[in-house]
Amino acid sequence: MRSIEIKTTQNVTISYEIALLRDRILALILDWLVLSVSLSIIFLLYFSIDNNPTETIIGVWMLYFVYPCIVFFYTLTLETIFNGQTVGKKIMKIKVIKLDGSQLTFFDYLLRWSFRLIDIFLSFGSLAAIMSTSTPNGQRIGGLVSNTTVVKLNPSLNISLYDLQQINSLVNYKPQYLEIKNFKEEDMLLIKQTIERYQKYRNEAHREAITELTNIMKQKLGLKKVPEGKIKFLKTLIRDYIVLTR
Repeated sequence: MRSIEIKTTQNVTISYEIALLRDRILALILDWLVLSVSLSIIFLLYFSIDNNPTETIIGVWMLYFVYPCIVFFYTLTLETIFNGQTVGKKIMKIKVIKLDGSQLTFFDYLLRWSFRLIDIFLSFGSLAAIMSTSTPNGQRIGGLVSNTTVVKLNPSLNISLYDLQQINSLVNYKPQYLEIKNFKEEDMLLIKQTIERYQKYRNEAHREAITELTNIMKQKLGLKKVPEGKIKFLKTLIRDYIVLTR
């Protein structure tokens, strides 16, 4: 699984898995299905009012201007509004991000979108497929010129928490935070990754990330105060989760 590391403007490094070609294709198919169903419903509703839509000004305007604009600007509009996601991308849990860690602007989305004609439509998707699977960061031409790529929001777990932390002497271990069993494995991996980043870089930004994560876990677990030793507390949560869910 290919991955990239993005350093945010707050100097925090985050690892992302590059979205698979399969996920991108499925997202595209889902978007076309959404468009097809939506336009069909609009057409049927209008047809129920006007039996001859091609013979009225409004009908002609909708058929030859409104519908094409909806199809043409669908991706650009939704990615701009929903922070790098269309309906298909939301379902597939993938999104467009900037490789330098900055927030995408409308110009970034526009630049990326403008190359869809070459990447996807004129080449029947073959150029986009070749580029996204052969470039280091999984970028098609639109991604290269806009310095963006598509990543997975929920990375696949190739290894379990049992592989991440060996626990051979916890037969009689008594978990301290029983509510942690209600969390997801992805949550524990996020905690582990945050700890690893802090231990590797040891800068103020990652120290703040540890503090923020500790406060979040305190609130979700219903604790009255943040325990002393934030790293120890977070590691205890991972250990408790493994013991309670294995």
